[in-house]
Amino acid sequence: MPDRFSTATRIRALGAQAQARVYRATGRGPSAPRRNRLTGRAALLALVVCALVVALAYPMRQYIAQRSAIADQRRQAQEARKRVDQLREQKARWQDPAYVRSQARERLNYVLPGETGYTVVTPGATAQNSADRHDASEAAGRRPWYANLWDGVDHADGSAPAHAASN
Repeated sequence: MPDRFSTATRIRALGAQAQARVYRATGRGPSAPRRNRLTGRAALLALVVCALVVALAYPMRQYIAQRSAIADQRRQAQEARKRVDQLREQKARWQDPAYVRSQARERLNYVLPGETGYTVVTPGATAQNSADRHDASEAAGRRPWYANLWDGVDHADGSAPAHAASN
């Protein structure tokens, strides 16, 4: 009787038997042939997810920007409240006659009747200011009167003189 099975068929059968023994020994069953993982449903789901991400990107960015702006406004409001509290404190201090008196003494160099006021001047600063004024007056004395007048007009809108700005 001719051999019904060719050698290739016998080898396939032996391989299948060996594979079945391996699966029985490991406790796993034979797996079905692999299918393509990307199905039509998966592709549609991926497309829907991408569309949602694109559709929600701009509103999310706006939401985050608005939350940041709200946080900035709250911080500025808190700073304004602190400033208002400071100004209320300062107003309350100025309502006190003793504080007003001390500020007048300190800022305006006022003295009470019967007291003697003293002003301490740094010697180097006074000598420098008087020397500058002396040089300027000598230069003005050598020029004609109309040049001095014109310089006065030119400098009237300018910044304060150097000796007045340093005081």
